[in-house]
Amino acid sequence: MDLNRLMAMAGKEVIQIKRDARSIAIVIAMPLVMMLAFGYGVSFDTKHIPVYVYDMEGSQQSQDLLKRFQSSIYFHVVKTVDNYPALVQAIDGGRCQIGIVIPWDFSRKLDSGETVSIQALADGTDSNSANLGMSYSQAVVQAYAQQVQVRWLQRQGRARVQPTLSVDARTWFNESLESMATIVPGVVALVMAVVGTFLTSLTIAREWERGTMEQLISTPVTPIEIMLGKLMPYLMIGMFDTCVCAAMGVWWFGVPFRGQVWVFLLSSVLFLTVVLSLGYFFSVIAKTQLAASQISLVATFLPAFLLSGFMYPIDQMPAVIQVITHIVPARYYMAILRNVFLKGTSVMLMWRDFLWLALFAATLALVATRVFKKSLD
Repeated sequence: MDLNRLMAMAGKEVIQIKRDARSIAIVIAMPLVMMLAFGYGVSFDTKHIPVYVYDMEGSQQSQDLLKRFQSSIYFHVVKTVDNYPALVQAIDGGRCQIGIVIPWDFSRKLDSGETVSIQALADGTDSNSANLGMSYSQAVVQAYAQQVQVRWLQRQGRARVQPTLSVDARTWFNESLESMATIVPGVVALVMAVVGTFLTSLTIAREWERGTMEQLISTPVTPIEIMLGKLMPYLMIGMFDTCVCAAMGVWWFGVPFRGQVWVFLLSSVLFLTVVLSLGYFFSVIAKTQLAASQISLVATFLPAFLLSGFMYPIDQMPAVIQVITHIVPARYYMAILRNVFLKGTSVMLMWRDFLWLALFAATLALVATRVFKKSLD
């Protein structure tokens, strides 16, 4: 690989970008429009919220309360743990969205007519599910409280009973339950998918339509130099758009950024490698800008929008669709962004997502390199 030829190819692509008004408009306008549109206009709904339970007492009365959670369509009691750290790790690891803690003196306080506080911990990285989960939890507990009050009234022979149960709710990671806090990281992924794939899908197709492919083939530039030279400017554009969206999310929408910047940048480079390689691949096989752009939008934007967990929670999808989401690179990048922005999760807890992104990046880059041949066929 010759560095001079590589830089010359990159400079040629920069000139093409400057000449194409559509490309400049996409680079400038699309990130801002998508951030504003999705940041203010998207909301979610969910059922079967995964729940972990820590029953410190394990009595018949506490099990009676838990059965009410199990029978509700809004909850799915995944597991009962026997210690508080296990519950914390389950929430931090994303294995559940709601954690219920029943105190050790639950039955005693109920029998004596004292107020009992049941702790509900919510993962606020999905604000909609957390908000609904808290509301549903309160409804379940209040319904059980009414039954307990009737029993206590019958035992005491009193005409009036004070409430004996309350939910001590705490929301983690997104304390105000603002939907923008979960939407903004997803918009970053959507912008990168659309901008990266759409712009690079025009690179080789543009050469065919303008009749400059013959000149390019006649040069000593190798296929790998052509690919890297054409993709380098778009990598810089993609990283610029990513930083703009992240800055807009933090300073305009007030989304917290609790993670490390280098983790955010590393994951962004990996995902950009994926989408740029896809766009280059579509450009080679389509040979026309219209066909390449249409293929890129269908193959990247729709999966990133519908199957990455941005629009709908993956665990709420049918089982077959959940399996399909594993081949959508945006799924892993979306998970990394939400963890980095809201949780500040370490790389060690996200190593699976990083591994999948790296595998997609390496595979698609290799395929894109092999698919282009210096031939007029």
